[in-house]
Amino acid sequence: MLHKRSVKWVFITFICIFITACMMDIHKTESPLTDEELAEINLQLGARYLEMNMLSVAKKKLEIALELDSNNAGIYNTLGVLHERLQQQGIAREYYKEAMSLDANNASIKNNYGRYLCETGDYQAGMELLKSSLAMPLNNRKWLAYTNIGICELKQGRQQLAEENFRQALQISRNFSPALFEMQKISYRTGKYMSARAFLERYLAVARHTPETLWVAVQTERAIGNQELAEEYRETLFSKFPTSKEARQLKAMI
Repeated sequence: MLHKRSVKWVFITFICIFITACMMDIHKTESPLTDEELAEINLQLGARYLEMNMLSVAKKKLEIALELDSNNAGIYNTLGVLHERLQQQGIAREYYKEAMSLDANNASIKNNYGRYLCETGDYQAGMELLKSSLAMPLNNRKWLAYTNIGICELKQGRQQLAEENFRQALQISRNFSPALFEMQKISYRTGKYMSARAFLERYLAVARHTPETLWVAVQTERAIGNQELAEEYRETLFSKFPTSKEARQLKAMI
């Protein structure tokens, strides 16, 4: 369900619960709901806040959920994602391991933990989990696993295999923005500039520019010879993301 690194998380959102929670904390109080039910509500809220990048609020909700139900694998899984966002990799690993110990046949947990292992350099173990997630008949979000496998292949220098997996992801979910972005980059690197432009157009139909998409767009349009559009992308990068690594790189090239 993983960020800057292309990987997105899909969470179930109960809007009416979310609105209510904006006005009050859902904790163990006088309630007709069981602890497990209250934990699930706080889990969904924490996941939603995480999706909105409200990390401190997400952390609070998830910790409440864990206090209410320490046997819910989904809570540990989402806490793993949260602590990755907080750059606390060791803590994230422990949460993922606990999630796996509670529900080893959960496709979402396998996908997140496998992606995490690839991100931290344990490619073999990461790929095993991702491929296991992909092979599960009840995994109805296989585009996530294909994309994460593709990214893991790229980290190992296997660009052709990576591209095959990104294309598989897009066959299932043609507007999945992380896979579109990866294909934009691969197309640029392989000199397929019109394809890079086309993948960017598809990406922008469903997502917003990032420093990375703008950097690749500038280089692509320069390679095509469209200096006007390249300059437009460059100015957008400078204005929207002035402190980004990509902006600094472009300024150094001027």
